[in-house]
Amino acid sequence: MTIEAFDAVDVIRAKRDRQPIAEDALRWMIDAYTREYVTDAQMASFAMAVLLNGMTRDEIRVMTDAMIASGERMSFTGLGKPTVDKHSTGGVGDKITLPLAPLVASFGVAVPQLSGRGLGHTGGTLDKLESIPGWRAALTNEEMFAQLGSEVGAVICAAGSGLAPADKRLYALRDVTGTVEAIPLIASSIMSKKIAEGTGALVLDVKFGSGAFMQDIDRARELAQTMVALGTDSGVATTALLTDMNSPLGRAIGNANEVRESVEVLAGGGPADVVELTVALAREMLSLVGQPDADVEAALKDGRAMDAWRGMIAAQDGDPDAPLPQPNETHTVFAPRSGVITRLEALPFGISAWRLGAGRARPQDPVIHAAGIDLHAQLGDTVEAGAPLFTLSANDESRFSRALESLEGAWEIGDTAPGRGPLVRERITA
Repeated sequence: MTIEAFDAVDVIRAKRDRQPIAEDALRWMIDAYTREYVTDAQMASFAMAVLLNGMTRDEIRVMTDAMIASGERMSFTGLGKPTVDKHSTGGVGDKITLPLAPLVASFGVAVPQLSGRGLGHTGGTLDKLESIPGWRAALTNEEMFAQLGSEVGAVICAAGSGLAPADKRLYALRDVTGTVEAIPLIASSIMSKKIAEGTGALVLDVKFGSGAFMQDIDRARELAQTMVALGTDSGVATTALLTDMNSPLGRAIGNANEVRESVEVLAGGGPADVVELTVALAREMLSLVGQPDADVEAALKDGRAMDAWRGMIAAQDGDPDAPLPQPNETHTVFAPRSGVITRLEALPFGISAWRLGAGRARPQDPVIHAAGIDLHAQLGDTVEAGAPLFTLSANDESRFSRALESLEGAWEIGDTAPGRGPLVRERITA
């Protein structure tokens, strides 16, 4: 019988009593939990103590490093070109990864975008792309490296199970123990996977507001600062943008319709806010890999980004020319009066799209790719009485009543345009 070096109860007590945790003890705690020696009950107690008492920067660094060490660590040094990735904390209508990855790759940079699936009101990048006939999310490491090293240069695919397996266990535990909101646990979860992924540079899109994971801007800023510090301490060039998610991003909320809107952006069009954020993040990513003066707007207008998109989709067996799924049923809501849209809250629209079938309540649930919401006007737009405001799409009209319930009080038409801050609120560096 192996004698364990530490005792979980001692580590829990130290955090409970706001005492420092020795680096060896914290590394052991993560390793022993991965080995299932430390029980879920013990790790739940530790997570709650972290939620209540926080962690020092050094403790967060050690925990993140221990989570990375629980699995494989990839390296892209053999590609012969710089690598940069982007991570968003998620929101409503946030399809930015889709146009962003090929846009940045069109500048000769490798973009390894290991993405996830949606749960609840936030959509998953892989779910969106699976709207495209034939497109494949699961790639071997060999396929991913070959695609990154080729002219395509961008990969959006599922993360392998070998990256930070400790995080997979702890993530599931946090979800059922009321400890999801703990900033040290959020930061170590996100950054352990991104650092293990092996990217040389990373830009974080940390959202705040109604439809964001962090609704309060001060907490979103704290999370961004914590993650930037973790990346920097691990040798990954890391910056973050704080962005507004009080209203839906763009006009499409769902899966297939978000792909359609992304292609519009790549064709030089699309909603102004989606273009603005795509361009801001692309500039940030390219600056981190030595191209601060890259003309990203030109790449959207002259077709380079679209060519990269088509190559990326085709490389993963998707057909970029195939028709996207269409809904069986639609329901349009019309403006009851003329005026200005003074309220358009992101969270209720995200929940409504989820109820239409665009999201899942459990990881094993399927999504309906054609389900979602198309906005015909955005916050601050002027509308005429009787004009369409938004259209709900579903495969079954019985879903409309509950989806519409979610939107009660979520939008409003008034006489005066609302005051609104900039979409990109702050830039955070180490």
